[in-house]
Amino acid sequence: MKRKIIYSISAIIIIYLLLLIPIEKNESPKVAANQQFVWNRDSLWLSLESFYVQAKKKNCAQLNNEINNSLKSLNAVLDSIEITFLLPTDSKFLRIENGIFYTAALVGACQEHIPDFINLFSRIRNAVKEQSRKWDLGDIVVRQTLYKLIYGGRAAVEELLLQSDKNKIPSLIIGKEEISLTPTTIINGLVIHSGDILISRGGAPTSALIARGNDYPGNFSHVALVYVDEKTGKTYIIESHIERGVTLSSIDDYMNDKKLRIMVLRLRADHTKMLQDKMLPHKAAKFSFEQASSQHIAYDFEMNFNDNTKLFCSEVASFAYKKYDITLWRGLSTISSKGVAKWLAGFGVKNFVTQEPSDLEYDSQLTVVAEWRDAVTLFKDHIDNAIIEALLEQAEAGKELGYDWYLLPIVRTVKLYSSILNLVGEVGPVPEGMSPESALRHKKLVAIHEEIKNGVENRVKYFTEQMNYNPPYWKLVSFARESIKERNILQ
Repeated sequence: MKRKIIYSISAIIIIYLLLLIPIEKNESPKVAANQQFVWNRDSLWLSLESFYVQAKKKNCAQLNNEINNSLKSLNAVLDSIEITFLLPTDSKFLRIENGIFYTAALVGACQEHIPDFINLFSRIRNAVKEQSRKWDLGDIVVRQTLYKLIYGGRAAVEELLLQSDKNKIPSLIIGKEEISLTPTTIINGLVIHSGDILISRGGAPTSALIARGNDYPGNFSHVALVYVDEKTGKTYIIESHIERGVTLSSIDDYMNDKKLRIMVLRLRADHTKMLQDKMLPHKAAKFSFEQASSQHIAYDFEMNFNDNTKLFCSEVASFAYKKYDITLWRGLSTISSKGVAKWLAGFGVKNFVTQEPSDLEYDSQLTVVAEWRDAVTLFKDHIDNAIIEALLEQAEAGKELGYDWYLLPIVRTVKLYSSILNLVGEVGPVPEGMSPESALRHKKLVAIHEEIKNGVENRVKYFTEQMNYNPPYWKLVSFARESIKERNILQ
């Protein structure tokens, strides 16, 4: 009996040790031949914060003239941009960029002008995207001009929203109305058309990693396509999840899945293909619906948008529209940092020129119809982004995102169980296509993120109590850096 027990224990130990043997190839990922965008304007952010603090000491009556003049000046520059084709290097774009930040600092101290500023940014985004229709999006100057104005304007708007009375700021902000004749549905009081694209930001640390882990960090981590059945009126949200691959969700399921923001994008009515067939977006959505209904399509961890046998979330939209000769993502996403690419490779990514959700906002073929941003969840989004940004700085410095190696045999066993479930159409604890090592890295990232977040939130509380305003994004990043340093994370 004792001998059997010893043999059993020995067998377990041998199996455990065998399952500890690494099988991942330790290869250096082939990064994009681009370069990361760097604002490199820390002095500007500090001066703007100081300017905002001084402006807060005044009342609106004292600031109104200055704000009105600033808004008037920006609108005047926009007037000329809207009627004349310009090169991306034109000085008017720099005037807009600087004017956005300066005006936002003023408006933050006199919040009655926030609606005017939001409308101004919407107009700026529309004007810049219109200009970019004739630009070469492969040109780095073009890409940086788009990013500075659209992402920069978005950042300015969000800083205002986070300093504002939460009861006075609507969660839904309307962009530009784009005519569509496709079947409709209602989501949170907004008319949505079949073929519309929803880009959103999930609440998990990996969502922040997707949003920020590229050469032009953004705010979105997920893409979904809306399909409305023309006969029944039933609405389906077609999306690809890490856990389940491509799925058909109801509106309620989609909205109940934790999201920190949602943007609605629609194909332009004057697109050359739309002029030939106004029902094209609906047809693209129907094609995607039929594909998802008729077969299981696994999640594409490699992020290879040229292979449609598996689909990551962005591919759901791009593959459907490609079927009708529309190539979305005029400007592809790039990841050129070896450190960042190595972290992403640890989650299964193999393609570092790809289609990231955030970059779809810059596509001039699409109009931003509306965006939902709740003040509370928006601040959570900013904190998560700041933490990931600080962590990716560590990645660029060569720090590894490891995992608890001693758990590998257990997770490999769980992976085997998950694979068996996948064979019968069920979802297992370890997602289909995800390696045990990737699953452990995900667990490690969540734990590290939570530890840093505690430090950041403590600093936010102290800052708010002392300064009587919410810390701006650049302060959140510095808080995250301090939290990493004091906890000796990734050292």
